[in-house]
Amino acid sequence: MAGTVRRGGQIAWAGLKLGAAVLRLRRRAPERLPAYVSATLVGLGTTFVKLGQGLSLRWDLLPVPYREALARLHSDVPAFPADQARRMVEQAFGAPVEELFASFDDKPLAAASVAQIHPARMHDGRDVVVKITRPGIHAQVQADLRLLRRTMRVAQWIWPPLKRHRPLELVDELGAFLRDEIDMRHEAQNMRRMAKVLDALPGITQPHVVEPYATRDVLVQDRSHGIRLDAAYGTAAAPAMASALLDAYVHQLFGAGVFHADPHPGNLFFFDDGRLCLHDFGSIGVLDPASRLALGGMVEAIAADDAEGVLDAAIALGFFPPQVERRSHVREIHLILAEMASRPLAEWSIAEAIWRVARIGQGAGFRLPAHLLALIRTLFLVENTLRALDPDMDLLGTLSAQAADVMAIVDASRPARRPLAMRLARTARQLPQIATDLLRQAQLSDGRPAFSVHHHGLAPTHEALARTGNRLALALVTLGLYVSGSLLALHSTGPLLAGHLPWLSVIAFAGAALLSLRLVVAIGRSGHL
Repeated sequence: MAGTVRRGGQIAWAGLKLGAAVLRLRRRAPERLPAYVSATLVGLGTTFVKLGQGLSLRWDLLPVPYREALARLHSDVPAFPADQARRMVEQAFGAPVEELFASFDDKPLAAASVAQIHPARMHDGRDVVVKITRPGIHAQVQADLRLLRRTMRVAQWIWPPLKRHRPLELVDELGAFLRDEIDMRHEAQNMRRMAKVLDALPGITQPHVVEPYATRDVLVQDRSHGIRLDAAYGTAAAPAMASALLDAYVHQLFGAGVFHADPHPGNLFFFDDGRLCLHDFGSIGVLDPASRLALGGMVEAIAADDAEGVLDAAIALGFFPPQVERRSHVREIHLILAEMASRPLAEWSIAEAIWRVARIGQGAGFRLPAHLLALIRTLFLVENTLRALDPDMDLLGTLSAQAADVMAIVDASRPARRPLAMRLARTARQLPQIATDLLRQAQLSDGRPAFSVHHHGLAPTHEALARTGNRLALALVTLGLYVSGSLLALHSTGPLLAGHLPWLSVIAFAGAALLSLRLVVAIGRSGHL
């Protein structure tokens, strides 16, 4: 309990300092705020570093400088003792380290806030790395998430406009992201899934899980001796690497529907033979066949300057509801495509075009599903890496030339369609049951068939009625407190303040005053009496 209170105080103090910095810097030096936010999260430790990295994925919530600052968050910390590392390995696998490995280096290759990595060698001669989570990290993360959720509840009560950003949903989403990040079983599962995709490609590879050594706290994987990809920038081999990376992501996005979702240069390596190697599988993305087809159609429509086609693909991807107002959206898409067309071909950005289309007509509460955000962020990262490798690459032209092949890949990856006769026969078999259900509904409704009527566009009205009801209820409670306070004051019931006014009356009047202020503020913000 004492530890929880102390941790809560630490978080509250960091929040107060951050709030003071925002008030101080937002006018004089707003460009320093992203770095200050990043430094605050680093100071709060593992949970907040990882939550910051998760927030860097939220293209729908944060401006570019904050996303970039959070994406660069690193959490290099002193390594924990080797005897603790050995003990965790032995607890995870139920055997002494000497039995598990031919050699185990007590000096870690790297140490971060979540885990540290030790080089080792298996008895069959394979070089491996052993990834070990920090002792106690799971309990700390759970405690921090509980405190963060309580803080958000208080914050949205104090500042009601915060509710439109749905902070509790955001904390839950980031919490799920964080729990996956610190669970080695999740990363191992992602590595196995991606291996089925990448092992079939000639120009790209990845480390593999050393089976069966994968538990919640410890993961053993192949050791890669490659070189970071950014070391190849500006070299003669870079354009060929860019082509191999593009081919790999075309296959992942359109063929397999499973993709590595964090392809920044720190997670990309290359070997002497030119092959690329992907690392860090804490985050992968998944696209169902319909989404792959829609994404391929969107790329094709952007290349053809087809605003109607872009809108159809955006609806299929889930950016807009099916009953969207088409004329205004098509007009906005035309403007986006026209502005993009004015740039040099090497500066065309498919990711930017898709993101700007997704933002059309959205307000301050705009939120995209997590899988679409992962897709857009991945597209941005891949484009940036491709341009760093080959600044002259005409990405749109390359994809346009491959459009037929891309759509063929998408079609080949879709499940085989049932023959028309089979689908008709299946529907015919369902007709007796449908007729029986309709007759039963008619019997229950005095011979009248029952039909369901669905209304669209009533959500704002429903929200307005709910707000009005809440305000009426709050006003009645406030009135009751005023009346109670007055009656207590008249009868001098209970202990007296300064010998005159009852304490209970003071408390009633204070509560009524606070609720009155809340009502006035809410009505003032709405602009309606």
